[in-house]
Amino acid sequence: MSRLLYLMGASGSGKDSLLDALRQHLPADVAVAHRYITRPADAGSENHIALSDAEFIQRRQHGLFALEWHAHQCRYGVGIEIDTWMQLGCHVVVNGSRAHLEKAQQRYGQRLVPVCLQVSDDVLAERLLRRGREDAGQIACRLERARAYDNALPASCHRLNNDGALQDTLRHLLAILSLPVSAPFYSVTST
Repeated sequence: MSRLLYLMGASGSGKDSLLDALRQHLPADVAVAHRYITRPADAGSENHIALSDAEFIQRRQHGLFALEWHAHQCRYGVGIEIDTWMQLGCHVVVNGSRAHLEKAQQRYGQRLVPVCLQVSDDVLAERLLRRGREDAGQIACRLERARAYDNALPASCHRLNNDGALQDTLRHLLAILSLPVSAPFYSVTST
């Protein structure tokens, strides 16, 4: 049975870097979905499909999103093409929202594999500071929000620590993708 690996994590935890690394070492039965976002394509973040607000709303009205949410003044969506990919036997990996995990679980049930990418406060603060999009106050808010979400994650969520080498985190992600559907939760730390 095909599964949907729902990757979550704080802004700056390394989700985009991990997904880029996965695309370079992609198993034959895995597809990484691009998100549709109301943000310019050259905004310096993930490789996404840029839509205007009007385009996004039109696609939503036509039922073209399997998952969609609003965060950080942008609309985010994952297209219904992922359902077709799963019907064809592919496991699908998406960059999801921690705040909308419950909706994803309602839609995909046992086929959903929640994975939370985590980093220590020090590493997260350093990454956020380095990218230069937030001031010290905004970074403090993001750190607090990250801790709150991490503390509220369900026990079924696989937790990956991304403080160390990206290749180690990728190896652990690939291991999760190869687990049987009924495999229990576990937590790994990359060093």
